[in-house]
Amino acid sequence: MTDTSLSAAERFQAARIRNRSRNLELFRSDLRFDLDPFQFAACDSLDQGRSVLVAAPTGAGKTIVAEFAIWLAMRQPTAKVFYTTPMKALSNQKYAELVQAYGESEVGLLTGDTNVNPRARVVVMTTEVLRNMIYADSDLLDDLAWVVLDEVHYLADRFRGAVWEEVILHLPTEVRLVSLSATVSNAEEFGDWLQTVRGETDVIVSEDRPVPLEQHVLVGNKMVDLFDSSGAAATNRVNPELLRLVGGGSRNDARGGHRGRRGHGGYVDRRGPRTEKAHREHIAHMLDERMLLPAIFFVFSRNGCDQGVRQVVRSGLSLTTRDERNEIRETAEYHCRTLLDEDLAVLGYWEWLEGLERGVAAHHAGMLPAFKEVVEDLFQRKLLKVVFATETLALGVNMPARTVVLEKLEKFNGEARVPITPGEYTQLTGRAGRRGIDVEGHSVIQWSDGLEPQAVASLASRRTYPLNSSFKPTYNMAVNLIEQFGRQRTREVLETSFAQFQADRSVVDLARKVRSQQESLDGYQKSMACHLGDFTEYAALRRELSDLERTNVPGGREASHGARAERQAAITEVRRALQRHPCHACPDREAHARWAERWYKLKRVNDKLLQQIRSRTGAVATTFDRVTDVLLQLGYLVPSDPADEHSTARGDGELVVAAGGRRLQRIYGERDLLVAECLEAGVWKDLTPGHLAAMAATIVYQPRREDAPGTEHALPRGPFRPALDQTLTIWSRLDDVERDARLAGSQPPTPAIALGMFRWASGSALDDVLRSLDLAAGDFVRWSKQVIDLLDQIKNAGDPDLADTARRATDAVRRGIVAYATV
Repeated sequence: MTDTSLSAAERFQAARIRNRSRNLELFRSDLRFDLDPFQFAACDSLDQGRSVLVAAPTGAGKTIVAEFAIWLAMRQPTAKVFYTTPMKALSNQKYAELVQAYGESEVGLLTGDTNVNPRARVVVMTTEVLRNMIYADSDLLDDLAWVVLDEVHYLADRFRGAVWEEVILHLPTEVRLVSLSATVSNAEEFGDWLQTVRGETDVIVSEDRPVPLEQHVLVGNKMVDLFDSSGAAATNRVNPELLRLVGGGSRNDARGGHRGRRGHGGYVDRRGPRTEKAHREHIAHMLDERMLLPAIFFVFSRNGCDQGVRQVVRSGLSLTTRDERNEIRETAEYHCRTLLDEDLAVLGYWEWLEGLERGVAAHHAGMLPAFKEVVEDLFQRKLLKVVFATETLALGVNMPARTVVLEKLEKFNGEARVPITPGEYTQLTGRAGRRGIDVEGHSVIQWSDGLEPQAVASLASRRTYPLNSSFKPTYNMAVNLIEQFGRQRTREVLETSFAQFQADRSVVDLARKVRSQQESLDGYQKSMACHLGDFTEYAALRRELSDLERTNVPGGREASHGARAERQAAITEVRRALQRHPCHACPDREAHARWAERWYKLKRVNDKLLQQIRSRTGAVATTFDRVTDVLLQLGYLVPSDPADEHSTARGDGELVVAAGGRRLQRIYGERDLLVAECLEAGVWKDLTPGHLAAMAATIVYQPRREDAPGTEHALPRGPFRPALDQTLTIWSRLDDVERDARLAGSQPPTPAIALGMFRWASGSALDDVLRSLDLAAGDFVRWSKQVIDLLDQIKNAGDPDLADTARRATDAVRRGIVAYATV
């Protein structure tokens, strides 16, 4: 019955709330569990037609929010959902889950090298694929209602993070976003930016782990709690038993027992009794006895992961039953059925299978994708008990464990060994505890000499994981956006990026600090004021004299005689000027001088802050202007009004994309401009398919630190060498142009894997290729897929003959282990 006392608007609102509740209740009725408060709040926001940012710990159940968005879309006649992930493995996993829920006809998959049912109502894809679709103005965007950005905190990734911002900035305004993030300490700031650029966006943050975490330390063979668990203990107070076991740590420092200089990340330089570390097989056995398996051992090197498996296997430890071993073997054989027998031996299949059957495996980027998929599948089915993994697993596929073991609290970052951050610790331990299976999760830190208990406790108790933008304009981005919006509008769009949003906010904080320090500077200046003259001038002379007296004269005794005489003359001159200055006679000059020194030090700090403010204001737009200048100089962009060259030079003239720029629109990657220039110059036109594959490998390959630029490499014979010389000449010219435009240059392309890729594309056996490259199978597959991706771009952007060569090169590379795909 209708309540006539309500207005039409009130009745409409009441009906809307009832319908909304009905939607959510219908969705909840199909679930096997009830929604947590944060899940309910996020779903309610979606039901109101708002976008959401959901930040919650790993394993908290964020994806249920995305599933509700899909459920809402499927209740409409034509609405579509794109589900984006940062990695192909995650896309494959999510595709399989959605096919189970909605059927093959309703779900598609696009990952660059896989194209399944792209016109489905629900399409899973990598974020780069969606970015490319937006720039191409693809008709697949028609009827798009929702976009799920899973693992949106990848926006901070220095290599790929910009893609997430490009998608957020350039999606059609009517599309709503479901942004799913790990717990970040600045979720509100990120949410404020989303609200600014996407409209109504609710931020839902949950700090609660779905499964509580118990944290332990393994000292030798003894496992103790990290924190004091007594009723009277203060929160996050170090367990006294741990302090006794490791010799007291910071308490001994206070008593003078183990003096030393404290380092970062809980390490301290001290000498004391060495703690004998337990072997990996002993730790696995101990965890098994305590019912703490399955476990993930995080080891910050691939070699360490493989060694861990070998150590457990050599010890004779077996963690599986006969039935489990049979199921493991069947699974491995099914997943690897497409691999050639001769390749299985090269890949170490039998040794790998022996580890699997004992319940032990490694998981890292150097492994063949097929092997990694088996490990993930078996672990999720509780058939694997111990996995030795690199930290990439913490950011990757869904593989929760009962226990996480951290062998070290530092890792190699490519340049030096550095402590892991609190955010990284949170990510790693986020894998501990399986929702619906475990009452609690466990983390075990293996004690090392040099650790400091209080610092370890501080690391384990902090939950800071800031999300910082890595966005910067690229050449491809510039031509695509100028084509769509024009130069001025593009500049305005880029100024709305999260990078500029954060820079502007930091400028506000810096400006506040500058104002505060200016008050102190004014106070210091009053205190050093002298009734006899300008004490600032006098203080500058004192500082100049002090600097001259401290200066060392380089060279030998005779060689430096002239320099010493010159310095002495300068000292005499400044000293004379000092003595003649009116302030020199002031009876309070030393008191004034102390205030002057404080003023000078603070002014130096303040000047640096002002410089930071100047550099951050408009930083993204400034970079865009420099990128645009390079594209103008090289002819990829041209003035829309050729007669008005002055306005174009000033940056306020409109531009249009020239023919070369249209080619550049179809080339993505860090070397987009180099590829476009090489295509424009035709330097690759005489290459065979094998040689073109080798050239693509030269372009995409990122060398290890030990493979320094200039290193000599064996090269394919024939037309490759002159083509490489011309490519490097073009790179050198571009590098000069970029540096003249005040853009960061780039490292020269390296042909380190060119010969191996040529041999592979020419039909050589896997064993020969891997031996010549000194690459792990997983790395070879990864680089091969990037080669295929670039060849596809060349096929779309090159002239017909080169496009045909690129097509044949792609077919030649996509064979054997490279062609393997589960979907």
